[in-house]
Amino acid sequence: MTCPTNQLDAFVDGELSPAALAAVEAHLQTCPACSAHALAQMQLKNSVRAAADAYQPSPEFRARIAAQVATKQRRPLHFWLSPALALVAAVVLVAISVPLIARHYAHERALSELLDLHVSTLASANPVDVVSTDRHTVKPWFQGKLPFTFNLPDLTYSPYTLLGGKLIFFNHAPEAQLLFSFRQHRISVFVLKSATSSRDGVQTEDGFTTESWTAGGLHCIVVSDASAADVHALADLMRSAQAK
Repeated sequence: MTCPTNQLDAFVDGELSPAALAAVEAHLQTCPACSAHALAQMQLKNSVRAAADAYQPSPEFRARIAAQVATKQRRPLHFWLSPALALVAAVVLVAISVPLIARHYAHERALSELLDLHVSTLASANPVDVVSTDRHTVKPWFQGKLPFTFNLPDLTYSPYTLLGGKLIFFNHAPEAQLLFSFRQHRISVFVLKSATSSRDGVQTEDGFTTESWTAGGLHCIVVSDASAADVHALADLMRSAQAK
């Protein structure tokens, strides 16, 4: 089936007929490019909806603005500069806040996409491309597939076990996903060269913990439903390996 590029937006918006929906769903199961596009569109749609909900003005804010407008209408003419100053302030505020908001949602979108990749990995019958607990097998497997290299820690005396790795595409670039086990938990470590807009630090949401850091031009993000302390311990091992 030819890629149904002109139907993906309608698919995301739930506007396809049952027959067209079945055809597109069947295609998405076999086409990584269209699946990635549809997933990105869904995440963008969710982010826009969340932003709209987050920035709905409260009734108190509306009342305060209405009171200010009424007050300004009663002011004498020599206050004519106030609207101009308010306009300048608004422009400055928008110039400052829009990039911050854009970065915030880019960060949230990146984490959401990586969390989806982690969950889909756990649900897959073949979660990794290279199956091995040996870092000297997993790391060389990525050579020639990635435009960068990375180090893996020696886990001999740690409670973590390397299960393998897989090649993923994030922001249209080849990147690495590593899978570890810790007791009953599975932990993904994403090693990315592309810009993620992700902030360094720890974040917990929907039962999953993420810890992000940047070192040596690479962005590393650990994702798991394990505790924040257990995620942090593996992140420390990865950081130490990257520093060597």
